[in-house]
Amino acid sequence: MFRFWKLIVLMVFVLALGNGVLGVAQDKPDLAGWGKDGEYNKNFQTSEFDEFKGTVEEIIEIKPLPGMASGVGLKVKDQDKDMVTVHLGPKSFVKVDSIGLKKGDRVKVKGAWAQIEGKDVFMASKVKKGENVELKVRRTKDGMPFWAMSPEELAKEKD
Repeated sequence: MFRFWKLIVLMVFVLALGNGVLGVAQDKPDLAGWGKDGEYNKNFQTSEFDEFKGTVEEIIEIKPLPGMASGVGLKVKDQDKDMVTVHLGPKSFVKVDSIGLKKGDRVKVKGAWAQIEGKDVFMASKVKKGENVELKVRRTKDGMPFWAMSPEELAKEKD
């Protein structure tokens, strides 16, 4: 009888843990794979920080790694006429409409180069359009994604 109760307690614990009841952080389905400690985010290395200017050729949907939720990216033709794939972040967080970003816009992109699934990509921290319009998606100094911040941290970053 004691083993039966032990099994029941263990099952309740596992179910509570799996549902986030015990305070364990769980990825929301629309952020799956985009967590700050996830495999994808580990590709953002500050040692690979760079910036470039170019023209937006296309706004694209991305899924950087298998099992990740959909994200938003850009195809940007840089000043050397090379096409750069820019990763912005999860679709549920990144709203390019917020800065009116569209094909043909001249932009300045800051972030870090990475190789994901054998392809060179640029993981953006900021996209600036014009003088005063910008979309921030990561902290530049350490690559911390804004979508993984608490509301208090995010408010502090936006100030």
